[in-house]
Amino acid sequence: MPRPKDPEGPRAAMIDSAISLIRRRGVAAVSFTDVLQASGAPRGSVYHHFPGGRAQLMTEATEAASSRVTTGVTKALTAPQSAAALRALADMLARGLDKHDYALGCPIAAAALGNEPGAVAAAGSAFDTLRELVAAKLVEDGARPERARSIALLVISALEGALIVARTERGLDTVVEELSEICRGAVEDR
Repeated sequence: MPRPKDPEGPRAAMIDSAISLIRRRGVAAVSFTDVLQASGAPRGSVYHHFPGGRAQLMTEATEAASSRVTTGVTKALTAPQSAAALRALADMLARGLDKHDYALGCPIAAAALGNEPGAVAAAGSAFDTLRELVAAKLVEDGARPERARSIALLVISALEGALIVARTERGLDTVVEELSEICRGAVEDR
């Protein structure tokens, strides 16, 4: 069923629809036809807005999704301590999972696993940004910088894995509790 018209125009509607489809199916299973049908954009607008074809659309959808995720993570990381920030981040992720009955995955992870080199590179850049954000929070709380970077990679990796497992377990709590302990330990070790 086509979405209502996007006030930002067909290009924005196609990117939003591509993100939604990527979250449901992964990059490899999303075609221009699917995006057009979901967005309600006219067929002629595809190559007008994305002259680089499907690869350009997948890359730009990944970049847009990354920007949105980064905004959410940045907001969650304003909590006073790393463990509380991690809980805020997990709560944000859980709300998204609940809202869609655990049927949607992370668009960045889906792009990283996909078949479009530009989207894979955009996903890699997004993971780097998220790692740096989490590491900066840990350093702010008192962790050593080198330890903060390695724990940040663990946090991002574990949360991405938890999002996959949450489809069957229906929750992130165990992973978040363990990650919180690790974060607290890194800060206390200083």
